[in-house]
Amino acid sequence: MTFELERLGVQQSVDAIFPPAELVGYLSDLQIEVSVVDEAGIADCDAVVTRNYFESLLDVEWIHSTQAGIDRFPLEALADEGVALTNSTGIHGRTIGETVAGYLLAFARRLHDQIASATERRWERPAWDDAFTLPGTTACIVGTGTLGRGVADIVGALGVEPVGVRRSDDSLPEFDRMYAVDDLHEAIADAAFVIVTVPLTDATRGLFDAAAFDAMRDDAYFVNVARGAVVDEPSLVETLAAGDIAGAALDVFETEPLPEDSPLWTMDDVIVTPHAAAYTRDYYRDVGDIVRENVGRLERGEALSNQVV
Repeated sequence: MTFELERLGVQQSVDAIFPPAELVGYLSDLQIEVSVVDEAGIADCDAVVTRNYFESLLDVEWIHSTQAGIDRFPLEALADEGVALTNSTGIHGRTIGETVAGYLLAFARRLHDQIASATERRWERPAWDDAFTLPGTTACIVGTGTLGRGVADIVGALGVEPVGVRRSDDSLPEFDRMYAVDDLHEAIADAAFVIVTVPLTDATRGLFDAAAFDAMRDDAYFVNVARGAVVDEPSLVETLAAGDIAGAALDVFETEPLPEDSPLWTMDDVIVTPHAAAYTRDYYRDVGDIVRENVGRLERGEALSNQVV
């Protein structure tokens, strides 16, 4: 696409992950105007970096999403209006991978229990047969894009065997074995950890339902760093309450923030984090590097990087 880019807005919604002024400062070397804008200010921009979707974005030329997932955006409407959408895929692999490794280490070394005990000033060691080490365990990673590969790299370095699930069973170097998504239940049946990193689409919505949880081992842990709607949350709650899996680490939920009356808050062996698995103090730099590259591509008349519409 080609258009004259004069003003780039950094929408205030990015404040959920970093101060918008930080990104403005990082992009101050560009030969265009870059400023923080509220919802009303979108109309004055040629392009906008945003976390959230607003109807007024249909009037700009280019939107850059600070997230990899694009389920917030009306793709058909953007295409009809000729609005380009780029995303931040590619920047979250390391951060998500380290967060998932933290979950796995917490479960294996019982750190979440010991932290909870410490907050109540209880000197309470785990039972002799509760703690374990990660080498020799298997993690089935459902979704083998940037996030899934990042998780495989990090947990693999800890001695965990990474097994992948994708649309086909074609191999990838980060994974020891690969299954097609049609064989999901077979893939997760023998894994100590089932880790979800898929994008939210019509095909993945509700992918983890009662049947999927029933296919897991009763000593397995479930980890979701994808989107809340990929999981049938009532089925997960029922599975955990029945002790049919060992526990879960959840960064995303059907309703966010997680409601105060959700039973997930108080369940044993459930780690709840506030949709922050990708957070890092370098987030604005990582996003800024993609934006800067694409500004250069526009100047050269080249295709945008990470373009999804």
